[in-house]
Amino acid sequence: MDIQKLMKQAQEMQAGMQKTQEELAAKTVEASVGGGKVTVVANGAGDVQSISIDPSVVDPEDVEFLQDLVLSGVQEAIAKGKEMATTEMSKLTGGMGLPGM
Repeated sequence: MDIQKLMKQAQEMQAGMQKTQEELAAKTVEASVGGGKVTVVANGAGDVQSISIDPSVVDPEDVEFLQDLVLSGVQEAIAKGKEMATTEMSKLTGGMGLPGM
């Protein structure tokens, strides 16, 4: 086992991971719920970028419905972002199943 070669590979993987994380932060995913009435955009880092709400679902008599739509949209967008991140990281790690990836 060549420890120098192993260290170099680890450094290259770390640099690749940092680059991939930066790229993921720039990529976005979109989730629409309620028939497109609420749309949430998030990035690959899991940050919500924007929320768009159709005025037709803003009903002062049924605020709970709107809250549920927004929550559902945010959860779906974050899940899509995590899925994209997992896919990109697995390309980098070659499916090694490293913890935290």
